[in-house]
This record gives sequence, structure tokens and C-alpha cells, in this order.
Amino acid sequence: MPTVGMIVPPAEGNVPPEPPVLYPEIAFLAEGLALPELTLDGYESVIAHTANLASRLKERGAEAISLMGTSLSFYRGHEGNRQVLKAMREATGLPVTTMTDSVLSALDSFDAKRISVATAYTEPVNRTLQVYLEAAGYEVVSMVSLGLKGVSDILSVGDQELMDLGLKAHNEGPESDALFMSCGGLRTLPVVAPLEAAVNKPVITSATAGAWGAVRLVGHPGTSAGWGSLFDTDAPLLAS
Repeated sequence: MPTVGMIVPPAEGNVPPEPPVLYPEIAFLAEGLALPELTLDGYESVIAHTANLASRLKERGAEAISLMGTSLSFYRGHEGNRQVLKAMREATGLPVTTMTDSVLSALDSFDAKRISVATAYTEPVNRTLQVYLEAAGYEVVSMVSLGLKGVSDILSVGDQELMDLGLKAHNEGPESDALFMSCGGLRTLPVVAPLEAAVNKPVITSATAGAWGAVRLVGHPGTSAGWGSLFDTDAPLLAS
């Protein structure tokens, strides 16, 4: 069974719930960064530990590794993301990715360039995300957020609040090619398919795209029926 290692923000270092549901045929391991809060200072306090945690995951049997934190991989811009990838790669010699890279690959699979964005973050983090997306060639047509910084607060956001957040982002940017919900701590798997039905466009979320990108490192195609258009290779490109 292929084994994927994940570096996750919470101290407990538990595997996020989405990957095993989407891909029961893959084994997942995790190590926790102990991120104190979702702020720029919080990210800076833990980012240097990624290479060490990657090494620990390799020792435990990981064959590929992903940094499963969107804001952890975009807050320092594209060069910061490249530095994290380089550090993990040099520490392990394994295929590596970040949640941000997985999200952008997912958006590119739909040729989505105009993006409605919904986030868990506060305004300073939202600004770094917008800068990152625009530097990568995307147009952010709307951005709404929950304004949260506590890790436990983000993990406790429920399905209805996520639906309302996604619909608000879509309604403020109906001309977008896709809806992107950013923050791997938002448990978005149950709402992706209902949101796609409601907005009639691809819905890419950090939690689900992160899992999709991670398993592709070990040769899995990323397909998993019933969880939204990203996971169904036979699904047509949804109209905006």
C-alpha cells in the first residue's frame, strides 16, 4: 500500500479526515507543527520545522510528503513556497508538494483563471493570499472570510456555515470560473458536491485539493467517485 506523509498545523499531528475517506487504498501518516494561531507571526514561528518533520515522516515510511497548510505555504509568497519545497526535498529525497501547489494544480485542471475566494482567515492573511494568487496569474473576483485565527475555531466550523460562506463568495463574484475555499482546517468534504450543484462551477477547497495533490505524488490518479468534479475524470467542465 502506498504511504503518504503529511505535515499538518495542529500539534496533535493527526491525519486529516478527508484523505482516508477519499483514498482508503492509500496509507497516510502525519506529524504536527503545533501552529499556535493562523497569523503571519504564527506561521513564522513554526515554518522552520517542516524539514525536520519531513525527515520524521520518511523514517516512519512515507514515500511522498505534503505540507498540508495552505496559508503556511502562501504567506511568504512564491519564493517562500519554493524554499519550503526545497527544504523538504533536500531533507528526504522524496517527492514533495504543498497544499497551495495542490490547489493551484486543481484550479489549472479546470483552466480556471477568475476565482471567487472564501477563507477562514483574518484580513492580513487574506491579503497575502490575494497577492499570491494574482502573482500566479489568477484574477480574484471576490473574497469573503470568517475572520478566524484560532486553530480549534476553524476546525469547529460546521457544514451550514461553510455552505453560506461559499455561496456568499459566489454571489459576490458570479462571473468566476471556480470557487476556491481556502484553509485546510475547514472540513469542506461534505459540502463540495452540494456547493457545485448550487453554483454550477467547480469548487476547489484546500482540504480536498490537498488530499488530491498528495496522492498524485505516489502515482494515484486522484479520482474518487461522488466527491465533486475534481475527483471524477469523466465529469464535464462545469459552466461558470
